[in-house]
This record gives sequence, structure tokens and C-alpha cells, in this order.
Amino acid sequence: MEQIEILTTNAQVAELAELLAAETTIAVDLEADSMHNYQEKVCLIQVSTLERTVLIDPLAATDLSPLKPVLANPAIRKIFHAADYDLRSLSRDFDLEVNGLFDTMICAQLLGEDRIGLADLLRKYFSVQLDKKFQRADWSQRPLPAEMVRYAAEDTRHLHRLVAILEERLVDLGRMSWCTEEFALMEQVRFAENDGPICLRFKGAGLLSQRELGVLEKVMQWREQEGARRNQPVYKILGNKSLMELAQRMPRETGHLHGIDGLSPRLIERYGRALLNAVREGLNIAEEELPKFPRQPRRAKDPGLEERVKALKKWRQKEAARYALEPGVLINNAALEAVALARPLSLAELDTVTILKNWQKKELGETMLEVL
Repeated sequence: MEQIEILTTNAQVAELAELLAAETTIAVDLEADSMHNYQEKVCLIQVSTLERTVLIDPLAATDLSPLKPVLANPAIRKIFHAADYDLRSLSRDFDLEVNGLFDTMICAQLLGEDRIGLADLLRKYFSVQLDKKFQRADWSQRPLPAEMVRYAAEDTRHLHRLVAILEERLVDLGRMSWCTEEFALMEQVRFAENDGPICLRFKGAGLLSQRELGVLEKVMQWREQEGARRNQPVYKILGNKSLMELAQRMPRETGHLHGIDGLSPRLIERYGRALLNAVREGLNIAEEELPKFPRQPRRAKDPGLEERVKALKKWRQKEAARYALEPGVLINNAALEAVALARPLSLAELDTVTILKNWQKKELGETMLEVL
């Protein structure tokens, strides 16, 4: 059985970086532990050249700075699949930025592939089977089981061959420039700096009153502290549905906790007193200090705008069928609404709608203007 090399020292990482600097293309992937620990982190980095696949253990080899010039060099193509989370994590955990990106998932989307997951593409083109169970595995465990090591290596070793197939098809369809623009935009993604009350980032927070938001904030703060104390992801402490009900019901005593979605008798026994204390703190927040959900000024109802959006969506449906793409991949709803609102009457005016990609303006601009 093939022995897969795992780098565990800073000296090994520096040596690898020197070798990678001479490559023209490398494939990269990450494994993290977001399903298993409170503070998620990158636990493994896979790198494949055409001849070799190695794994870097960043929990052991802690200085990844030698990789900076390699990853930042746009002359070296970096193949990822679904790079968004990986690029954010590399920046957050190691201050590493990637230039020269080639994302095979973006390619698959713009080719109209029915299934765009890596496992699906590898099965389709190479009859390679990836066991999806490892996507949710605990990658922070050490030593890593041999089957997880093999899975990690499979994630990158086939990407070079996959690129050759996808790139040829994109060139044939005249869509390679679309991808190049999407890659450049993807290179800029970063995790947002989260300032202010955490309740404002909660899905559904906009439906709550300010007092309910105050209660939600205190309950969420308690959940964060408990997650950190137990070193568990916060969703394993208490689910979002439970938090929403706690904010809306504002229970004052233990009996009021029964019947709240996700709060079993065992959890009430374990967390009941702490939850009631958090609710009480939320109820005691001074009126002027309560969190306030930011709201956009409500636009006056514009029947013309609604008609333009409707017409553009109908047009998009036909165009998507012509390109054999998902409508939302061709152009998303936010872009359609921005165009309908701007109501451009020329290509020059359309060019001012910044949410549109250049390839969308070039491919779709003329017919979009006809609709308007």
C-alpha cells in the first residue's frame, strides 16, 4: 500500500515550499474541525503536483510562512475545488493569500454540470469513489487513521486531470474568460470582521422586536461561553430553533422551559438555571441599550420595477436554457433586481451596474437591454 508523506516539522514545510516554487501548477485542499471543536481551525493541508502528493500537518508544523510566496505567485496555478472556505481559512489562520486560482467547482457550474461536488465529478470522469463520511470526520485527532489519510490525498491527486477535461470544454464553449473573472473575484474573499451584537448575525433576527433581540443576545453570549468551556461547536450546545423560541417566549421560570423546541428534560436540568439567568439579563437591558436590527429604508412601491424584474426573470429562464445553465448561475436575483432598479437604456449605462460581472455584460447585455 502506498505510503503518503505527512510533513510535521517547519523544516519539512520550508523544503516543500522551495520545491513548489519551481512548479507551474499545484492542487490544494484543506481539512478543518468545525464540526468537532468550538474554535474551528485548519487541521490538514493537502498539496499535489503532477508527480507527488504530500500532506501538511499544521497542528505540528506551525510555521507555514515559507508557503507565502508560492501561494501568492500568480504564475503558479493553484487548483482548488470550492475554494471559498479554504481561502478564507488560509487567510484567517496563517495569513496566506492565494493568487493564480483555478476553482474546478466554478468550472463545473459554468459548464452546466448536473452535480458539482468533487466526489460526483471524480466518479463521473475517473470512476474514483470518495467516501463522503470523512467530510464530517474530526480532522484534529492525532494520529490520523490511515483511511482518513488516504481520503485526504484523493481530494487533490486527481485535480490536475480534472482541470485538463474541464478547461478543454470551457475553451470549446468560449467560457474560459468567464471562469477567469470568477477566479479573480474569489481570490478576494475573507471572513468578515464581526463587530457589534452577535444576535444581529442570527438568521431570523430581523423578525424580532428589540426586547426579543436583547434576550437573544444574552442567550447567545451564554451559548458561546458554554461552547468555549466545553470545546464544542455551539450548535452542539443548543440549536438555533431553541434560541429563537427562548427569545420569543422569554421564560421566567423552569416550568416555562418545557415545550421549547430542542429543550429536552435532560438539557433543562443541565442548562435551565443558566438559560433563565440569560433571559433575565436580556429583560433587564435598558431600553436605550437594546440591540437594533439595521433596516434598509423601505422603497415606495413601484409597479414598473416589479414588472421589469418579472420580465427579466422570464428572459433569464430562456437564456439559461440556451446556455444549458442553472438560472441562478447565469445571473442571480440580486443582479437582476439591480438592473431593474437602474433601468439602463444603453451598454454604457449597463456598465454602471457594478454587481454585474464583465462576462455577463458582454454575453447578456444586448438582450437584457431589449427586455428593458
